[in-house]
Amino acid sequence: MNKTPLTIAGAEALRAELHRLKTVERPGIIAAIAEARSHGDLSENAEYDAAKERQGFIEGRILEVENKLGNAQIIDPGLLDADGRCVFGATVTLEDMDSGRSVTYQIVGDDEADIKAGKISVNSPVARALIGKYAGDVAEVDAPGGTREYEIIGVVYV
Repeated sequence: MNKTPLTIAGAEALRAELHRLKTVERPGIIAAIAEARSHGDLSENAEYDAAKERQGFIEGRILEVENKLGNAQIIDPGLLDADGRCVFGATVTLEDMDSGRSVTYQIVGDDEADIKAGKISVNSPVARALIGKYAGDVAEVDAPGGTREYEIIGVVYV
């Protein structure tokens, strides 16, 4: 299986989620199932059905997070030496060539992406257009609204 790139912060977030699922969510749903069972006939017990469905979701998510962590390639952006190139983990400042508006994004893994926090997925159209380019280069991004051009103002590794 392919390695999935994650920043240190992304890996820590997944570990925290896994810990919460195993220590809080799983015991809570087991208690809810026991409570629903105590109400008698399971064939017409909506609480039991809902608890079992929730248990399936939690167990599935635990497996998913464990697999992601098991296949993770954890990258510390602070240790990168990419000579100013846009790479995974880099924080890139861009200027929209049409509007002149400036934005800053960190290129992260799929699970870490949060546009409001300035983190874009390495698989997003913007990140794919940036990878391998240097400050001063212009990246053309094929967006749903048409092609957009961004000048790379700066690249840092934090």
